[in-house]
Amino acid sequence: MTKKTTGKAAKELTPAQQEREAKRKAKEKVAKKKAAMKAARERQKQDAAEEAERRLIDPMSYCRMPATDSDGLTMPPFPAEAMRLGFPVKVMGAPDLKSNDTRGWRLNPHLRVSLGYLCDIFAYCRKHDIRMYRMSSDLAPYHTHPDMPQFHGMVEESRADLAHVGKIARAQGLRLSFHPSQYIVLNSDNETLTRKSIADLESQATMLDYMELPPEAIMVVHVGGAYGNRELGTANWVKTWPRLSERVQRRLVLENDDIRFSAADVLSVHERTGVKCVFDYQHHWCFNPEGLPMVETLERFLKTWPAGVRPKMHYSCARTEMREIKRKSRKTGLLETVLQPPIWTGHADFNNPFETIPFLRSIAHLDTDIMLESKAKDLSLLRLRNDIAKFAPDLAARYAIKLDQPVEDAGEIVEDEVELVADAA
Repeated sequence: MTKKTTGKAAKELTPAQQEREAKRKAKEKVAKKKAAMKAARERQKQDAAEEAERRLIDPMSYCRMPATDSDGLTMPPFPAEAMRLGFPVKVMGAPDLKSNDTRGWRLNPHLRVSLGYLCDIFAYCRKHDIRMYRMSSDLAPYHTHPDMPQFHGMVEESRADLAHVGKIARAQGLRLSFHPSQYIVLNSDNETLTRKSIADLESQATMLDYMELPPEAIMVVHVGGAYGNRELGTANWVKTWPRLSERVQRRLVLENDDIRFSAADVLSVHERTGVKCVFDYQHHWCFNPEGLPMVETLERFLKTWPAGVRPKMHYSCARTEMREIKRKSRKTGLLETVLQPPIWTGHADFNNPFETIPFLRSIAHLDTDIMLESKAKDLSLLRLRNDIAKFAPDLAARYAIKLDQPVEDAGEIVEDEVELVADAA
């Protein structure tokens, strides 16, 4: 049958037949699209599974040293007079990036796998010119677990790999740190808990030393439990201090918290031990029974650091939004939605520029890097840099923000991620 005859036959279809034919073609088009999307998802899953397998077989192959200049740097040197902004652990702008090997013990997780993930995060930091990052405190899984001796040798086994990863960090001017978990308690009456806490600190300090990182690479801890008596709590911490090795004491930093130990408590521990101190802005607002002034107290914290080592502080704004909480009703036993007002100890997703910028101006005479603890992590850092460029250009040079070129914003990263997903589908 010729094309002319076919076209003529199509024209001879009744309106009802033409409508059915159009619906059939539309359904066929939708089915093809669904099949293509399903196939794309299956390919993504298969590629991800193959990638995960490759990582487990040769994790350090993802830690190749990037190209360096004649000075051994992979990025332009960070201005000596500028302050770094950093973020902790999880990369929100690239959700597929992992911060550590989270496999259960039966699958034999290892520090080397975590280091492979860490190198991906370093690459992300290079791409977005981020110069400070807090590593996961679980980088070496089960390394100090008392009942799992099969994991106790992984830090020594990875010594050369740690040195290599540290070299990458130094080449890109990346300041690294740990913030050991809330289970690290140095003022406990429980000797088993104290010994376990010391072992964890030894492990993390050893990793920082094997990475050959400078003194600014630190481990931040809280005082611990108050046990109904803050003075006793700080006294117990002071008693534990001499038990810590030189390696741990050199890297350890004490932070004020939001409900138990104030800035005054932390400074009192410093006076008795010499431990360095990290000031937390939000925690000081939440718990400051002595009424110490903000900026003057920060100055006292910064003076606890030795000459030649750049201090750091923690910053975040309080969460302000109403939250919807789903819970079981005590009366009916049915699931109900309850509106919960904000808890001021909670971190906001992003930092309010109209609170943050006045604070940054108030400390412009002080030298301190700033770890941003907002929930949006790296995205909050990018947004703050953009906000400074927009609302406070006088502060731009202080945080190495270049005003002669577009300043990257968090929304651009999120949109790029959405476009990548759409392209893959």
